[in-house]
Formats: sequence, C-alpha cells, structure tokens
Amino acid sequence: MSDMRADGRAPQPGAAKAGNLLVIACGALAREIGDIVEANGLAHVRLTCLPAILHNRPEKIPDAVQGAIRKARAEGFERILVGYGDCGTGGRLDAVCAAEGVSRIDGPHCYAFYSGNARFAAQGDADMDAFFLTDFLARQFEAFVVEPLGLDRHPELRDAYFGHYRRLVYLAQRPDPFLEEKARQAADRLDLAFEMRVTGYGDLESFLDAAPGNAG
Repeated sequence: MSDMRADGRAPQPGAAKAGNLLVIACGALAREIGDIVEANGLAHVRLTCLPAILHNRPEKIPDAVQGAIRKARAEGFERILVGYGDCGTGGRLDAVCAAEGVSRIDGPHCYAFYSGNARFAAQGDADMDAFFLTDFLARQFEAFVVEPLGLDRHPELRDAYFGHYRRLVYLAQRPDPFLEEKARQAADRLDLAFEMRVTGYGDLESFLDAAPGNAG
C-alpha cells in the first residue's frame, strides 16, 4: 500500500503515518476524493484505492478492505476511514468495519451518497426505472459496463440486462461537456432516455470534512 496524499502530491519528507488520516476507498472515487481534499486543505489526508472493478465482484470487497486496513495498521496508520458504500456486500463490509473499529461513509452505494442519502431514498420509487452513471462510469462506460456484460460481443443481451430500465440518469459530480456527451452516448447505446443531475460530491464531502483531525 503506497502512502500518498489524496491530492496526488507527495507527502512531506518524514511525515508520520500515525499523524495522518488514511482513506481506503474504491478506485472509482479517487479523483473526487482528491478534489475534496485539495479544495478543503486537508493536507493530512492520505489515500489508497482498491481496484474499481471489484464492483463487478462485490463479494470480494469486504476481504479486500480488511486486508487493506490491516496492512495500513502494520505500516503505522492509526486513523483510517473507508470510502465505500455497502456496494452490494449485503452487510459484510459493515461487519468488517465493526470488527476493525473503522467507519465508512453511510449509504448503499455511491449513487446514494453523491445524491445525498436522504434525497436518494426519497426519490426511490420515482427512480425505480433509472440506470445511474457517475463521472467515473461515464468516463469508463466501455470498460466497466459494456465489456463486462459482453454487450460489445453480444448486443442482443441489451434487453436482458436493461429491458426494465427506461432512463439513464447521469449524476454529474462536476459539469463537464465531454463527460455529458459520453453519458448521452451511453444512453443511446442502451436505448434509454437521458437525464442529467448535477450532484456535486454530496455526502462524500461532508464525510471527509468531518473526519477526526480536521480543523474547524
């Protein structure tokens, strides 16, 4: 596990790991966590990311996170947060966090905490027909949706996977015409109506800003 600042810059020489806060996060959140850390001056925050592709095998997430926590403690980190929702682990990630004495961000997945968990829950029935993308998934749509589902080789599988959806809802963390166009192309690829909601970083920002050791 590498020791790095969440804004991507090298830590100061001799920076004590015991004095820093380590965030163990999904790789799909790396850019956004770095943005939040830089914007809020959280220079003591370090970040390590697990492969985002684990979302395609959520049963592997709890063990991967537990391994990362134990490795971080062996390296001298005393304060650790987990940047994952439940992400399809069925409560197993929460059990790991409880056993290891660490906290994770509230929410079932990043769509919820980017939207704001309360707002996402309130929209639940209205969004039953929605397939969601974030900035990361708009950028990586081919690698994380099309190819793993085999749609590049078997486009006829579209109905099996997406026949019950009516809309693709793009949750934009930062307005970006390039990513908006990518998300529109994804909606066209899946034959879904397109909707865009600019969420910002939602509950992820307040989670990091309220972390122990932050000023304020």
